Amino acid sequence: MITACGIDIDAPADLVWTVFSDVERWPEWTASVTRLVALDGPGLEVGRRFAIKQPRMPRLVWAVTEMVPGASWTWEQRSPGGLTIARHDVAAASATATRIDQRLEQRGPVGALVGALVRSMTRRYLDLEAAGLKARCEQLHHADGSAP
Repeated sequence: MITACGIDIDAPADLVWTVFSDVERWPEWTASVTRLVALDGPGLEVGRRFAIKQPRMPRLVWAVTEMVPGASWTWEQRSPGGLTIARHDVAAASATATRIDQRLEQRGPVGALVGALVRSMTRRYLDLEAAGLKARCEQLHHADGSAP
């Protein structure tokens, strides 16, 4: 089961990357995450784990499995019978515009079943993350005086 979401942001890719990849601050700008704690030290890095609490969901631990600084990261959450893989991409559309894409894939017999049952909530959370990221980045971009 794959759920995807993308959005265009009126801010430079380096700013968007800085905000998006500072995962411990997600609760400040998205209603889809109530708490996010680094378990192995701050900052995204392959092998690091993060405990994430979302509304209506149990606390889950995600581990970073792939990282391309400034461009993308992937983290995974494993549970009995399931694997959830979340990929986050940041791409410059121009000097002052950025496209972000998120893709969440739920695998395994339990993962696919859970994915089907919570698909609308997953979609809503991805949309909340995209909208919150867009609002935060555009606010910061315009506040620094570099945009009208």
